[in-house]
Amino acid sequence: CVTSDVQTACQGPSVTQELLKEGFHRDLLVKVELGEDAGGCAVAAWTHLPPGIYVDPYELETLQQHNVTRAVLLPGAPDLEAPEYLARAVSLLLFLLPDPRCSRCFQASLPVHLRYHRPALATGTALLLLHSPQVLLCCGHSHLAAECWEPAEVGAPCSAENMAPCQWHSTTHRTAHEELMLEVPVGLREHSSLVCALTLLTTLLCAGLILSATCKHGHFS
Repeated sequence: CVTSDVQTACQGPSVTQELLKEGFHRDLLVKVELGEDAGGCAVAAWTHLPPGIYVDPYELETLQQHNVTRAVLLPGAPDLEAPEYLARAVSLLLFLLPDPRCSRCFQASLPVHLRYHRPALATGTALLLLHSPQVLLCCGHSHLAAECWEPAEVGAPCSAENMAPCQWHSTTHRTAHEELMLEVPVGLREHSSLVCALTLLTTLLCAGLILSATCKHGHFS
């Protein structure tokens, strides 16, 4: 009964996430509506990106310089060229901005990119599962109710500009999580021979055209 009463009093945050655009280059949009007023607190979404999704750190740096997006990748910069089966999962701390239309609402978005997968045997798609992020709050005062929020287990930096660790808090009870399922187009193994043959022919044709143009227009001493 006590647990039920606490969960009733502590209205957990509502989290929604969307992948905008089409193809291998998307925008991840995260929206959070808190169950209580968090004036003066920093709000962030702590999410784990599977190996099939990555964030370009150079693109992220440019966006942060223009105050478009603020986020931190942990651990470090991912391998941008690696396919899904050679990549590793990374964690992302996305700092959310207040929504002027809603006093308890925060949101942020950033570009994400899909990796190439191994060719499949029977189906032309692979499934990626993106779990709902954990909502974190960082307040410089005792604003949060102790029965609703507790120190988070993650050692997250204070901001995208300040990498020093800060004391973040997370909800003390489970909230409803939404999982985002994404279909990624992949090649079929039965087409491997055809793809290799066409690639080789295209390469030889292009090399021949370059050599012909060099011999015709080049100047040799």
